[in-house]
Amino acid sequence: MAEEKIALQNRVIGLLLRDAREAADKTKTECADALDVSVSTITAYEEGRKAPSLPELEILAYMFDLPVKHFWDQNPQLSREKDLSTLREVLELRHRIIGALLREARENADMSQKDLADVLGCSASTISAYEYGKRSIPLPELKLLAQELGLPLDHFVDREGPIGEWHRREEAWQRFLELPKEVQDFIRQPVNIKYLEVAMKLSDMPAGGLRTIAEGLLDITY
Repeated sequence: MAEEKIALQNRVIGLLLRDAREAADKTKTECADALDVSVSTITAYEEGRKAPSLPELEILAYMFDLPVKHFWDQNPQLSREKDLSTLREVLELRHRIIGALLREARENADMSQKDLADVLGCSASTISAYEYGKRSIPLPELKLLAQELGLPLDHFVDREGPIGEWHRREEAWQRFLELPKEVQDFIRQPVNIKYLEVAMKLSDMPAGGLRTIAEGLLDITY
């Protein structure tokens, strides 16, 4: 059952990767250079024969200027150039961080490496390699492990560094787009900044202070 789910996820991710790469006008060679893998590996990812790890997917999403969630809930954006040498350093670090997070979550759940290995149908040594960043974790496998540990996949997404900062900007922009159009128009007007600053100060005030202001306004208007 797990193998079928993983195979299906591989195909879905592959289709989304190819579409995103072509929409961003990126070549397989550029993607391979960013991940320090062969072009044939990128082809395997796109054909669903092999799945990228979450850090690899984060790097590709960053290159395509897409939120990483695009590859599991589809939310298209645009693309711009990235520094490939920096991305490779981030990729290596992210593999280690995700491994540490996985190990921490497993220990908190009082599970053994064998327990997680049984979920994926692999060896305990493979789980150990994942946890110590010696081997990248294909995204469908990480998703199954997260579910087994009762964690959202977001738990492993980068929140710091250049990609983490980019994630936060993307999320902030998405929240802005979810606001009613009239609110967006109000925020866009520079003349309204003072009103927004007042609103921010009011939001930090205790309920008693707001009540006093409200009573004062009532005294003025009546």
